[in-house]
Amino acid sequence: MSKYAIEISGLRKVYKCQKGVPDKLALNNIDLAIPQGSMFGLLGPNGAGKSTTINILAGLVNKTAGRASIWGFDIDQNPRNASANIGVVPQELMFDAFFTPREMLEVQAGMYGVPKGERKTDELLKAVHLYDKADAYSRTLSGGMKRRLLVAKAMVHTPPILILDEPTAGVDIELRQQLWEYVRELHSRGTTIVLTTHYLEEAEELCDTIAIINHGEVVACEPTDQLLKRIDEKEILIEVSETLDAVPDGLKVFTCNLKAPNQLSIQISKESSNVAQVLTAVNNEKLTITDISTTETDLEDIFLQLTSSQ
Repeated sequence: MSKYAIEISGLRKVYKCQKGVPDKLALNNIDLAIPQGSMFGLLGPNGAGKSTTINILAGLVNKTAGRASIWGFDIDQNPRNASANIGVVPQELMFDAFFTPREMLEVQAGMYGVPKGERKTDELLKAVHLYDKADAYSRTLSGGMKRRLLVAKAMVHTPPILILDEPTAGVDIELRQQLWEYVRELHSRGTTIVLTTHYLEEAEELCDTIAIINHGEVVACEPTDQLLKRIDEKEILIEVSETLDAVPDGLKVFTCNLKAPNQLSIQISKESSNVAQVLTAVNNEKLTITDISTTETDLEDIFLQLTSSQ
C-alpha cells in the first residue's frame, strides 16, 4: 500500500479546439504526491489547472497523458476502487430542486452501494448543521447551506480522501467557521483533505503542505512553513512626531522609504537583522517614536511572486 493518498505523474491535459483555433494546454506534465493524512492546499490563479486536475481525479475529465492513482488504485486500471476512495465537493452548486437533503444523501449512498443499515445520513446532516432542514426542499436552502450539504454528500461512502474545490466561496464568516470545524474534525480522524481556495489565509492556517499551480504547471510544492521562508523579509513601520522630507542619513544603511512625512518603512531580513538595530539607528537620529508595528511575509506575498513571474 502506497504511503500517498494521491499520486500524480506526468499528468497532461490538452483541450481540442475547433478548426483554426489553437488547442488549449490545461495541464503540462504535473507531478504531485499527497501523503495520507495530510491537509494539502492546491492553489493557483483562475484557469491555472486546479479544477482540471480535480475533475480528472473524479473521473469527470479524461486526461491526455500521464498517470494518477487514488489510495493506491490507478484511475485507469481500477476506476471503481479509485472513485470509492475519494469524495469531491465541486465549486458548482448542483442540486435537484425537489429533493430534500435526507433524500439526496440516501440516493448518493445508494449509488455508492452503501447498505441501508450502514448509512450515516442523520449523522452527516447533524455534522454539517443541517439536521433541522433534513426534510426541506433543497431549493429553499441558502447558498451556505447548499455548500455544506455538498460536503455531506461527498462523505456518504466514508472515503479516506476528501477534495474541497473552493468550498467557502460565497459563504459567510459564521458558516465558514462551522465548515472548517467539521473539516478539521474529519482530518483529526485520519481523512486526507485536499483544498483549493482563493482565501490564502485559509490555506496558510489550515494546510500542512501547499502546491501552487500556474499555467498548468506546478511552480511550488512544499511544507507550508518552508514555503513561507521563501521571502525572508520583515517590514518595520515607524511613526515619529517629527516631520521629515527625506530618509535620515543614519537609516540609509537599511532599505528605508518615507511613506508619509512622519512615517518610515524599513525592510529587514528576519535572519540577518533585528529590530533593536533599527531602533538604535532611529534614536541616534534624535527622532521621537510615537508608534511602531511589524509585518512579516505571508502566503499572499509568495503566491503573487510565484504566479506573476511567469
